[in-house]
Amino acid sequence: MYQMTPPQPVQPVMPPPQEPRRMSVAQIGLIVLVLGFVVWYLVTALTPEAEPFGTIQAGTMGSRYAGECLLVRDETPYDAEGLTSVDYVAEEGSTVFRGTAICNVFSSGFSTREMITLQDYRDQIKEYQLKLLHSEIATDARMEKLESEVMTRAREVRAIVGGARGNMANQENLLAMAIDARQSYLKQKYSEDQRMTRLYDDEQSQMQRISSWTKQYAALGEGIVSFYSDGYEYGLTVNNYDQFTPAQVRSMLNGTKPEQSALQKGKTTIYRLVRDGYWYVLMMVRDSNWNPVEGATYELRLESFNETTVQARVVSFTRSGGEMVVRLAVQADVKPILYIRTCGGELGDNVSTLMVPSRAIYTQDNMPGVVVVDGQYQTFIPVNVLDSRDGFVFISAIQQGVLAEGQTVRLF
Repeated sequence: MYQMTPPQPVQPVMPPPQEPRRMSVAQIGLIVLVLGFVVWYLVTALTPEAEPFGTIQAGTMGSRYAGECLLVRDETPYDAEGLTSVDYVAEEGSTVFRGTAICNVFSSGFSTREMITLQDYRDQIKEYQLKLLHSEIATDARMEKLESEVMTRAREVRAIVGGARGNMANQENLLAMAIDARQSYLKQKYSEDQRMTRLYDDEQSQMQRISSWTKQYAALGEGIVSFYSDGYEYGLTVNNYDQFTPAQVRSMLNGTKPEQSALQKGKTTIYRLVRDGYWYVLMMVRDSNWNPVEGATYELRLESFNETTVQARVVSFTRSGGEMVVRLAVQADVKPILYIRTCGGELGDNVSTLMVPSRAIYTQDNMPGVVVVDGQYQTFIPVNVLDSRDGFVFISAIQQGVLAEGQTVRLF
């Protein structure tokens, strides 16, 4: 017997899995070539083009020697003993001449009570003068003119103090002259008044009493006056600066003052007078193997509050105990070092030369040189390379006179 069976579902046939396609060597090479081109284009497009030309510049080169400096000025200290106080007349740091009043020195017998007494007499004179003036009935035209002059000068001084333009020193002198003229007239006007005469006599007697304890110092020559002293002025002078050994200079740099004479001990320095135009330096150079040339001139840079650069001539030098002191003479303004005794310094034997950018050096036939551009013409000039620093090369032409500052050179 035949049996019928229901139809069976047909199972779908799955295609076999496909392997991923690999790029060929040609495709990879093409991609690398395209990426390389893109990188090259970006670099060339974004990087600024190097300058094709440069300029020959003036430069200096040479060795530098650092050290510690002890400064020696041509200065004379003036001192006194047994003094109580000093009244300074001259201005600090000003130039004075022979006979210029510098200061008044009060001896030990002087007391501030004497000045108080003198001021008391002057206050009494002023009060009595005002009393007499107020008692006047008739108008004194001359007195009014003198009083007006004093007030005018006083207002001018006040205006300058408030910011107006003018010379304060001159204005103060004019005010003082106006006051003296008024006082002189008052003294003459009331010369017959017995009380006024007695007050003037008391003032004069007190001034004479004070002057007996006062000594005025005046300049004995031209120079710059200073009321500041460090004690080195007595033992370290322009006459003996070249006699100190390296050990003695080192001791002074460390704060040891040179020995004073017995006559100077116990006295107080009042002021010093400094001659301008020249001074000396004792320099302890750290490079003890250097041999300075006596009589040669070097550039000296002092590392003070305001750096000072001067030309210094080597007078002599001494080596001892592993240290070297170089003695230098300087012809320059003394004011920049008026208050400096020790400082750091740097000595250099600078030589003037020419320098070009390092890219300007071109080698031809194993000879370094530069290519000078003059309009449409380019000329190779052989040079000696002396040094290189900070992107520049210091050069000198083998044939003198063919290179100069400002010429254009080609850069490579």
